[in-house]
Amino acid sequence: MKALRFTAQDTAEVVELPVPDIKVDEILLAARVVGVCHSDIDLLEGRYILPFTYPLTPGHEWSAEVVKVGAAVTGFAPGDAVVGECVLADDDHFGFTTDGAASEYFVVRPEWLHKLPTGIDYANGALVEPFSVAYYALMATGNVNASDVVVVLGGGPIGLATVAGASTLGATVILSDPHENRRRAALALGAERAVNPDELDAVVEELSNGRGANVVIECTGRPGAMAKALELAAFRGRVTYVGIDVGREAPARLGLIQSKELQIRGTIGSPGVWEETLRFMSACGIDLTPLVTSRYTVDEATGAIAEAQNKTENTIKAHIVFDAPRL
Repeated sequence: MKALRFTAQDTAEVVELPVPDIKVDEILLAARVVGVCHSDIDLLEGRYILPFTYPLTPGHEWSAEVVKVGAAVTGFAPGDAVVGECVLADDDHFGFTTDGAASEYFVVRPEWLHKLPTGIDYANGALVEPFSVAYYALMATGNVNASDVVVVLGGGPIGLATVAGASTLGATVILSDPHENRRRAALALGAERAVNPDELDAVVEELSNGRGANVVIECTGRPGAMAKALELAAFRGRVTYVGIDVGREAPARLGLIQSKELQIRGTIGSPGVWEETLRFMSACGIDLTPLVTSRYTVDEATGAIAEAQNKTENTIKAHIVFDAPRL
C-alpha cells in the first residue's frame, strides 16, 4: 500500500508499506479522504504538544471504509463508512503519537470510531473533526440562536466551520478575515456578511443596531484579536476563545469584562461531542465542502503538505483523496 510518511523532520514522502494485519479487537480501514491541518505541519517541523518519533504517518481528519473486522469486534462490518476521534488518551493522539490515516489502509480500534450517518459523504466526513471543534465551542457559548448577532474572528477551517454552525442555528453571522477567498467561503457557508477586519466595527454597529455582538467567537489565536473580542461584545455578551496562543501578549481593556458583565470562556478540542456533532450535521444537511480548496491523490500527497506549509491567499483546506479497493 501507499502511505504518506514523515520520515524525518522536514521530510515528507510517499512510500510503499505492507498492508497491516489486525488483532482480534481491531479494524482495518481503507482511507477515503484525509484532510491536512496546520497541526500536521507542526508535526513535520518537529513540534507537537506530546513527545513523538519519526517515521510517522500523519492524518487525524479523515473518513474511511471498513475493510476487515477482528473476530472480537461487534457493531461494525465491512462496507461501513466511518470517522474516528484523534484523542485516544491524554498521552496518545492518533496521527501524532501513533500512525494516522494518511495511508491506503490503516488499523484502528472500534472505540475510536463513529459511523457516518446517511447523507454525510466522505468529503464531509473528513471535515467532522474540525466541525466538532466549532460545534463544541458553539454549545459551550450557550443558546446561540436566531436572536443573536455572532461575530467570528478568523476564517481558517475552524472559524469557517463556526460560521457554518452558527448560521445553521439561525444566528446573523459576521466573519472578519483579511483574505477574500475565506470571506467568499464564509458567505457560501451562511454568513450574513464577511468583511476585512478594518470594516468590522461599522458592520457590527449596523447589524446589531448599535448594541454590539451578542456572541464573539475568537478563532485566530492572535493576541490582538483576542483583546478586540471584548470590545466587540454587547452588554452581557458571550465571548468564547477557540484560537490557541501560548505566551504572546497584547494590551486588553479588561475592565470591559466587568462593565459589560461579559460571559467568557475558552474551549479546546471537542471532547465528548462527536456523536452529537454527527447527529447535528445529519439533521441539518450541512455541507462543509466550501472549506476544501484543493484535492490531491495519494501519489500527490506531498503536494498537499507543501500547500499547507506554504499557504497562499487561496489556501483554506487541502484534502487527500484515496481510492484503494476493499481487500
